[in-house]
Amino acid sequence: MATPVKLSIVYYSSTGTIAEIAKELRDAGVKAGAEVRLVKAAELAPLAAIEANPAWAANHAATVDIPEAMPEDIEWADAVLFGSATRFGNISSQLKQFIDTLGGLWAQGKLADKVYSGFTSSATLHAGQETTLQALYTSVHHFGGIVVAPGFTDPVKFADGNPYGTSHVDGQGTNPVDDTTRAAARHQAERVVRIAAQLKAA
Repeated sequence: MATPVKLSIVYYSSTGTIAEIAKELRDAGVKAGAEVRLVKAAELAPLAAIEANPAWAANHAATVDIPEAMPEDIEWADAVLFGSATRFGNISSQLKQFIDTLGGLWAQGKLADKVYSGFTSSATLHAGQETTLQALYTSVHHFGGIVVAPGFTDPVKFADGNPYGTSHVDGQGTNPVDDTTRAAARHQAERVVRIAAQLKAA
């Protein structure tokens, strides 16, 4: 019997939207038969900034038990899902800082030939969602990784409208993660696990 796909979900979330999507991806990955690690990028913002925003403080407290991501989580994985809200059309500094710690693994060729995919959110419609995922995938190309974007491979993707990855518009916290985003996340996780399993078996 084939060994399960090892899936790492590495995310950064300030006010909780990306954390919620990450949990949906985790559950879908487990349901698809993967062994899943859910880890978060270390927080770089000062505590005073976090405490000044009630939603940020609440998410910080709610996710205190989720382990911080380590390079070993990437080395272990057959597939990796990276998540970050968009920051001026790019990934957050917290997730970028984690990616920048992977140089040692990159130099040893240990980031290559894995499946990678990404997810994001923004406060307003569009707002850099696609450029954020494209920026993320630039790093994956340097890894020698295999980008498995969801594309328009299922009807749910025509609902969320982003072929590059799952994305959500949270309206500054007024639009919670909805059924459209959850369905897109489930499809993305299932596709990532399926393609990674095919590569693992080859």
